[in-house]
Amino acid sequence: MEAIILAGGLGTRLQPMVPDLPKPLAPIRGRPFLEYLLNYWEAQGIKHFILSVGYKHNLILEYFGQKYKSADVSYSVEPKPLGTGGGLLLSVEKLESHEPFLVLNGDSFFAVKKNDLLKHHLELEADMTLSLVEVSENNRFGRITQNEEGWITSIKSTSHGSKNFLVNGGVYILAQNLLKTFKNRNLTNFSFEDELLPELFKDKKRVAGFLSKTTFIDIGVPQDYIRAAKILSQHSNTF
Repeated sequence: MEAIILAGGLGTRLQPMVPDLPKPLAPIRGRPFLEYLLNYWEAQGIKHFILSVGYKHNLILEYFGQKYKSADVSYSVEPKPLGTGGGLLLSVEKLESHEPFLVLNGDSFFAVKKNDLLKHHLELEADMTLSLVEVSENNRFGRITQNEEGWITSIKSTSHGSKNFLVNGGVYILAQNLLKTFKNRNLTNFSFEDELLPELFKDKKRVAGFLSKTTFIDIGVPQDYIRAAKILSQHSNTF
């Protein structure tokens, strides 16, 4: 199975703590955050990673090279900032198979079991499946609602309050041909979650949700970046 990792962002909120590095290289216990992602997903059976990179991409290329353990590594380099949406559309050109593929946010770690996620995706015959995590006191992530059959019905850009919410965990499975209608779209800077996903809903695509009660951390803000070392230590056997 192949995986695209969206790792091209500037990481503005995290820059005061890691001013000289792209966000995926932010050190956690002396190792780049992206290394933890590659370790986990290579152990889950990913054989080809496509890193969607932009800001200071040469540092990422120099660190990881063309091979990581048993997996091949390719790079999709943004000629200009394209956001997660534009970066994804550019990266799909690097896919080598016609099977469903993973998309991973390069600034979050979610310990979803790949085989369980894929089984859910195939059983529902979904076009795309989002991994979901439940959070409380959410003011950073969009709130997701789904019906009793497991289909996602809406994604709101923000959610406030102390009630628990389902949010996007940043691990997706996509059918290989899902994005073909966007193939000729002009590559501009736009968001996968905020702009591309609503277009898929509008086109009546089958978008499923898969709830996983496992480790989740997003390093996008300084306080969670500080927490990451403790959170990731729970998977020391993998790393």
